[in-house]
Amino acid sequence: MKKIIFLLEEASMKACLDEYLPRLLPGLDFQCIKHEGKQDLEKSIPRKLRAWSGVDFVVVRDNDGADCMNLKARLLDLCRQGGREDALVRIACQELESWFLGAADTLAEAYDHPGLRAIQGKAKYRDPDRLGNPSREMARLLPTFQKIDCSRRMGQRLPTNSAVNASHSFRVFVQGVCRLAGGNDS
Repeated sequence: MKKIIFLLEEASMKACLDEYLPRLLPGLDFQCIKHEGKQDLEKSIPRKLRAWSGVDFVVVRDNDGADCMNLKARLLDLCRQGGREDALVRIACQELESWFLGAADTLAEAYDHPGLRAIQGKAKYRDPDRLGNPSREMARLLPTFQKIDCSRRMGQRLPTNSAVNASHSFRVFVQGVCRLAGGNDS
């Protein structure tokens, strides 16, 4: 497998992927590089893509209410500016926490809170990518919620079979990374 560099918007995504990727694709040679928000990430994309050779790139950013198609087109354009039209761009809709809410059983296990399993039956959570502010939902459901801690916990537990996650953006992320790495989304 080639090395894959993940360019990430923030520390919480890094905390999640550092735990999740070795479980998803054992033996994957990867590096997660966090940025200090959207602007920092976008400013660094062309420069970092030009500087590294012999690796594959995945750019991951929260949507945060933006027009998904326009955002993805802008990120792909930044990748082209960096000479890497082959970079994989993935958007977490609306935020990383949507991925966690899409795995209610896993969230309940991570926090030893069996009552959280019930959210999967509620219409509001059937499509967590449509939630306006998933991190606020997490804080409402879990008063002890902290972004980095939750990201680490969930990265250690998210199912490697993405089909069981209600978040479409999570499933698309996993399928794309597996395809890039030459693995299977089992």
